[in-house]
Amino acid sequence: MTAALQVPAVRRIATADEMHHLGRELAAALRPGDLVVLSGPLGAGKTTLTRGIGEGLEVRGPVTSPTFVLARTHPSLSGGAPLVHVDAYRLSSALELDDLDIDFARSVVVVEWGAGMLDGVAESWLEVAIERPTGAAEGAADQGDAADAEVDDADEPRTVTLTGFGPRWASAAGPSPVDPA
Repeated sequence: MTAALQVPAVRRIATADEMHHLGRELAAALRPGDLVVLSGPLGAGKTTLTRGIGEGLEVRGPVTSPTFVLARTHPSLSGGAPLVHVDAYRLSSALELDDLDIDFARSVVVVEWGAGMLDGVAESWLEVAIERPTGAAEGAADQGDAADAEVDDADEPRTVTLTGFGPRWASAAGPSPVDPA
């Protein structure tokens, strides 16, 4: 069953648990063939959100950042679509993303750092832009994956903007609700 998701939308997220819950909420609206593009600075909560999506899709886990493998497929445990989690940070073009040979049509694909990598990949996608306070991840860039995970899970307020592009998300269009929390 596909839940209603209205886009564009702006949400205020206060904790890592809320970010995870937002991922579960998004998962309820996602279906095979959906592409979700996550953007935001280091430690914004992209992987935490993707963990929530994975939990909501009931996929085999754990869902962790695929930084060094570039893409990781998590099969469904309930007969649903698999989650393909991509980290495009080390990719230099849409052609390199295409070279990963991802089954976009039968999967829910979440691409971290994917802005600008979608030329010709899909006609529709959901963009999730995550902003966190300046300095929230200060020093984490030099400390590697463990520090990234700690900052990603830090309970600091974030602003999440959901924007749908293409025909898939046209039916979800409505006034731009802002979550006052």
